[in-house]
Amino acid sequence: MLDLLITNGYILDGTGSPGFYGSVGVEGDRIRMFRGSTDSVEAARTIDAADHVVSPGFIDMHSHAGLVILSEPEHHPKVRQGITTELIGVDGNSYAPFRSHDDFLSFVELNSGLDGNPPLPGRWSTVEQYLEMFDRKAAVNIAYILGNSPVRINVIGWDDRPATRADIANMKAIIREAMEEGAVGLSTGLDYPPGNFADTDELVELSSQVVDMGGIYHTHVRYHLGDMYLDPFKEALEIGTRSGIPVHITHFYQRAPSTGGGRGLLRLVEDAAESGQDVTFDSYPYIYGSTRLLIMVPDWAHVGGIGKLKEVLASDEGRERLKKEVVPRGTSWHEVWLTYFKQPQNHQYEGHSIASIAEMRKQHPVDAICDLLLEEDLQTCYISMGANGNSLPAFVTHPLSMVGSDAVLLGDFPSPRTYGCFPVILSEYVREENQMSLPNAIRKMTSFPAQRLGLHDRGLLRDGMKADITVFSANNVRAPATRTEPKQFPIGIPYVIVNGTVVIDDGEHTGALPGRALRR
Repeated sequence: MLDLLITNGYILDGTGSPGFYGSVGVEGDRIRMFRGSTDSVEAARTIDAADHVVSPGFIDMHSHAGLVILSEPEHHPKVRQGITTELIGVDGNSYAPFRSHDDFLSFVELNSGLDGNPPLPGRWSTVEQYLEMFDRKAAVNIAYILGNSPVRINVIGWDDRPATRADIANMKAIIREAMEEGAVGLSTGLDYPPGNFADTDELVELSSQVVDMGGIYHTHVRYHLGDMYLDPFKEALEIGTRSGIPVHITHFYQRAPSTGGGRGLLRLVEDAAESGQDVTFDSYPYIYGSTRLLIMVPDWAHVGGIGKLKEVLASDEGRERLKKEVVPRGTSWHEVWLTYFKQPQNHQYEGHSIASIAEMRKQHPVDAICDLLLEEDLQTCYISMGANGNSLPAFVTHPLSMVGSDAVLLGDFPSPRTYGCFPVILSEYVREENQMSLPNAIRKMTSFPAQRLGLHDRGLLRDGMKADITVFSANNVRAPATRTEPKQFPIGIPYVIVNGTVVIDDGEHTGALPGRALRR
């Protein structure tokens, strides 16, 4: 007897092929496919999926849930989108291994405006121990990619200096161990200290170790490099060429404002792929970017670690220099909105722009930023206009593109992509604008990322594959989340099944936590 039978659905199997009508069975945590009549098939439960699409569960190629999900394991904002697997450890900012617990705590605080600083259910130091925190303790599966920041902290510390040959050897040893324990590759966030203190040669050396073990290079590029247009992405491609590693460029889009057009960026990657380089990317379908407020503070202020950083933020001398260097990451301070305040006196600033907050506090914007970072233990997050909306569809629909939400799960006013990334593609890009076919969109969300991450038993609806399944209405699915009202769940995704267990049941969360750490 089957545990579950989903009947009468329009099946999109994840390959990009046209759909067909049939039934999907679940036996334990595995799939059984049926094309003909299922009248003789016995099942403990049957779901009638008439007028609905049945697809593999969606895979998010860029998730900031590496800590938040440990304290909020039901993970409503993501699993309600149909997401069944997420890649964590992105942007060079991952949370294992750490040889020193003090370094771990400092790194959590440093990155708390991006990944949060929630109560944690236990302690760990290795990748293996970290991954054990997720097994059957979260609503979705996670795949883990090793960030280069902890690798560098463990060997070099918090200083901005070139790696020696001995340093490189020690960092390679950490990478080998992390990948043996389940990591799928190496990530970088080359706007985020201390990981961005690594130069190109260092990243080539580390990538050569990763590729030897079958991993990928997942990169938030060094946006301030060279012409700040093509040069950041040329560095990523150079790292791939010199090391032989497969390159995945994350949250790839034309920035707004930009020194050049979106077509030039896409042509750069297309030319690399046509020449034989293994390169892919992910995009999200929103103009709003979001990250930690601390990213506006220049690299020199981070040298020496979190104690030195706080000294700079608190000092008159430091602030005078910051006022000359810190500029809005957007068109103006009026279009940079803050969220995630824990101090009661600061709740009034939730969702307000830096310009508005500075006026409320009667301060220079940089003084307001410094004071709020100190008062809030560095955890404040911001939202701003990130992508050029005119060229964004060319990136989202591109053949080399997957979907990465880059969702920041913090504050009262997160980017709307946190709640709407995948359904907005299904509703706007597919149904309303006809910018790509539904089978192709599903492939971008399922088998394509599974292939990239080496998840050989997920991303497809086939006999024997793991039973990660999303059921949605192609005619009604939509994402109501907006910038000013972002915490709205999608509509039209009634069932989400993870490892054979129903997590979203007729639109309601069951409380089930069947997720697993998907080790390399």
